[in-house]
Amino acid sequence: MASDTDHPAGATRPAPSDGEFAAGLRIAILRLARRLRVERGDESLTLSQLSALASLEQLGSCSPTELAEAERVQPPSMTRVIAALEAHGYAVRAPHERDRRQAVIAITAEGRRVLDETRRLRNAWIAQALGELSAKELAQLAAAIPVLARLAER
Repeated sequence: MASDTDHPAGATRPAPSDGEFAAGLRIAILRLARRLRVERGDESLTLSQLSALASLEQLGSCSPTELAEAERVQPPSMTRVIAALEAHGYAVRAPHERDRRQAVIAITAEGRRVLDETRRLRNAWIAQALGELSAKELAQLAAAIPVLARLAER
């Protein structure tokens, strides 16, 4: 938790319950996220499909249930997402090595390529936008990264 000494002299610390502060932060984050979502390697993929693909890359081969849990969605919703990823050739389903009644899902090389391209496009957009900021603004953003990351983990 930040102390009052973490703020420059004369700066007031916003109260966590300050609705105006929270609303301003929420709007800024949503607009930035919306803008980043536009940048993707395969525009036919939904955001849910792209997110599941990234989770598959991170988790490695996993069951549909494990993937649904990682994505915080219900298994029937994940079934549809997996089917779409398979149809695009971005994921493959294989029998579980110990329990043949279960399946495991894995990302394909083409799925990795789409994720890499999406990341490249998003990083390029951010780099271009950051190039328009002052050194002070860049320093402020750099200081905010760990805080935003911590908020995202909640």
